[in-house]
Parts: sequence; structure tokens; C-alpha cells
Amino acid sequence: MICGLFGDDVDYLVLGDRNLDQKHTAPGKPSPIFDNLEHLENPFQLKDFSCDAFFPEQKPIDGASTDYEAAWKFIYSYNGSPATFNVYRRELERLLQWAWHVRGSNVRALKREDIESYVEFCQKPPKSWIGTKNVARFKRLEGWRGVNPDWHPFVVQVRKTAHMKGETPKRRDFTLSQASVQAIFSVLSSFYNFLMQENITEANPVALIRQKSKYIRKNQQQAPVRRISTMQWDFVIETVEQMALEKPATYERSLFILNCLLGMYLRISELVADERSAPSMGDFRKDNDGHWWFHVIGKGNKSRRIAVCNEMLAALKRFRISQGLSPLPFPGETTPLVSKNLGTGPVTSTRQIRTIVQTCFDAAYDRMVTEGYKADAEELRVATVHWLRHTAISEDVKRRPREHVRDDAGHASMQTTDRYIESDARERHTSGRKKFLKNVS
Repeated sequence: MICGLFGDDVDYLVLGDRNLDQKHTAPGKPSPIFDNLEHLENPFQLKDFSCDAFFPEQKPIDGASTDYEAAWKFIYSYNGSPATFNVYRRELERLLQWAWHVRGSNVRALKREDIESYVEFCQKPPKSWIGTKNVARFKRLEGWRGVNPDWHPFVVQVRKTAHMKGETPKRRDFTLSQASVQAIFSVLSSFYNFLMQENITEANPVALIRQKSKYIRKNQQQAPVRRISTMQWDFVIETVEQMALEKPATYERSLFILNCLLGMYLRISELVADERSAPSMGDFRKDNDGHWWFHVIGKGNKSRRIAVCNEMLAALKRFRISQGLSPLPFPGETTPLVSKNLGTGPVTSTRQIRTIVQTCFDAAYDRMVTEGYKADAEELRVATVHWLRHTAISEDVKRRPREHVRDDAGHASMQTTDRYIESDARERHTSGRKKFLKNVS
């Protein structure tokens, strides 16, 4: 079990015997409540949900222990999908911290107007609640896993290009994105529906908010898909191929990661091992017709298989040979899809994959600038790993049946795949160029 303290100056928590060891706390920013899944006990097997640790300087709010138990059970129900668990944990922690320490109420007593006040609070939280970097909630201290004093419920960040120029994030610049506002309404509404199903509360105050448009802007159309150009991709892959020839021990893996991201539309989370799955070479499988497929557990814990193209198969062979493996995987092979360079076992951090891809983007950018393509290289300065998935889908939907692209990409509906079709936009702009500003006879 993990517990949290409310204060700026927290020492650490002792786990296992569920006791606290603290020096002192000071009111201000709250501390985390729930740890990562691998360190979180199953609440359905517990009986004690004491909240004393969260109220070091006062008597716990009436009903806080019920809030704590319900929130814990609610987020733990999503343990099959780490990404969903992390989003739900973030939103429930913020709500509990605000209700208990700002509103002075349990979450079951919150009304529609309270939720509106909470959303407005999230849009402009106090500086003591805002951090300037993403850090772990808890860390190991002197043999115990305890609160990380550098953690904050909200984090302000600067754009990638600004960071590269040496700019640092400032708390006063914090803004809550529209996606974050939507997440508040979505997650909290699901939570209150859960409370109703458990007969803990009688109403869903989020559902009673009729004017959500005050907080959520509605776009007439979806934002354009962010991607890199064909020219930029050519420079990226050619640059990394050359790097792999010069330093194969380091860059053959980088080259393989890039090919997986673009050649199979993989999300970054589908390359690393986590509580949900551990991608392995054995996930490349040949069917009875001799066709190769890659089997993956993706977003929403859904399994799918991806058609492996000839060039991806060649990239797989190249990488495996460089690692001293047979050209193609054998059935049931457990070799990690992406192994650590140092040590053994699979890569488990998406941050490490992002760093690898960014190194490749930076090298390609430098080469494009050197060869006189500075203007064409600029998008590589802001591109992210996910842009490679967008790039691949955007290109393939031009030449493959939409249904095939949809299934390989793991899209829930054709509407999602249609976002990548650019022909309508091209035709609209072509006709738009013929509009007049003056009446012409």
C-alpha cells in the first residue's frame, strides 16, 4: 500500500507495515496518493483504508476514507491498461487533493457548482501545485519507497523548439490544454457513475453540468495530422543507416526501432515491455500461406496483427543478423523485440525510445542543413516519435484499401483512418484558390 502526505517538506513513507515515518510537513502543495501499478496493492483484498496520513495537521475530512477506498478500487480496475490507469490516477488524485484540502469536503458531497469550481481551479492552480518537470511520484530512499518531494500535481512545459534554445519552463506560464479539460470531464463522470453503481452516491454532478462548452472549445474540424515529409524521412533513414555502418553496436538498434515505428505504424508504448505485455521476436509469425505478421497488444489492451511488408522483413533480418541471431525468428522465440544496450532484458521505458529517436532526428536535421535544405529540415526540430506513425498511415492510405490500413493501425473506426486522407483538403484548397475578392463579369 502507498500513502501520501500533504506538504512541501516530506521525508519518506515506510511501506509494508503501512506505517509512516515523517519529520515534518508544511501546508502547500499536496503529495501523491497512489503509486505505480507494480508497487500498488490490490485494494479488493484490503480492509483498512485509513486516511490519517493525508491529514497530518488535522482530523481527516468526514468520509475521506470512503473516497480513498472508492478511488483506489476505481483506478485499480484499469490495471490491464497502464496508459489508462495513469490518466485516471492523475485525475482522481487531483480531485481528492482539491476536495479534501481546498474545498474541505469528501467527493460524494460535491455538487455541480463544486465541479465547475474544481475545473476552474485546474485551469489556474496555485504555483505551489505546479512543477517544472515530470518526475516519479515515489522513489526509493534509504531502503524504503517514499514520496518524491519534487513531484507536483500539475506540470508546465515548454515547446520542444523552445527547450532546444535553452528556454526553461516557468510556473506562471502554465495552461491547461483542451485535451486535459476533456479528460477531467470524462474521467470524473466515469468515476461518479462508478460511485452510483456501488450505491455510494445518488447523483453524478459532472453529468449535471449543462454548459461544458464554457470549458471545452468545439472545433469545426479536427486538427491536421502532424507528420514529416517523404524527403525528411528519406534523410532520417539514410542518415541512421550510415550511422549504423559506422557504429553498429549502437545504431543498428536505432535503425530497427525507426523501421518498426514507420513500417508497422507502432505506437511507442508497443515497443517496450510493461505490465500489459512484453513484445518479443516471437511476435513475428508466419501463417500457413507463408505471410509474415506482427502480433501486438496495443491501446486499450486490444490485440491485433499487422501485415509485415517485404522491406520491414528485410529490416528485421538485418537487425537480427547484427545481433548474432538467425535471420528470422523461430516460433515461440522470447528474445525481446528491443533489448537494452547495457544489461539484459527488454527496454521498459518509453522515454528511452524517445531519446533514441530524437538523436536520429537531430542527426538528420544537421545533415539536411549541411546539404543546403535548412528550410525543409525545420519540422524535424519539433517532430515527435508519434509523427512516424502518422507519416506511415498517411502514406499508406494513398495506395492501400482503407480497411487494410485501419486494421493494421488498430483504429476503432474508419472515421479515425479517414483523418489521414488528404485528398479532400487538397481539392478544397484547389477550388478555394479560384475564389474572387472582386466581382468579375
